[in-house]
Amino acid sequence: MPPHPYSAWTRLTIDGWVLSCEASCVIWLRMARLMGGGALASREAERMVSEKMIAGMTLWPMLAAGGANQSATQIGERTLRHYRKPVRANRRRLSR
Repeated sequence: MPPHPYSAWTRLTIDGWVLSCEASCVIWLRMARLMGGGALASREAERMVSEKMIAGMTLWPMLAAGGANQSATQIGERTLRHYRKPVRANRRRLSR
């Protein structure tokens, strides 16, 4: 039986939802750290800004490397994959 035509979009939607939940957790943990103040908060703020700039600057070249004939779902999957690794790493680091 061939895959349902909407299965890629359904999977992409669920993956995006899971990533947004993890990102919300990271935001909460970071805000708790920033509210604590001090040197730790200062380092976290610098790290947060630099990570966001690097992630944004490396996304477009990574997507362009996939070529012009990518489908919308492929671009979405690659974008989620690009952000998933640093979000999970931050969640693990901040949860300790």
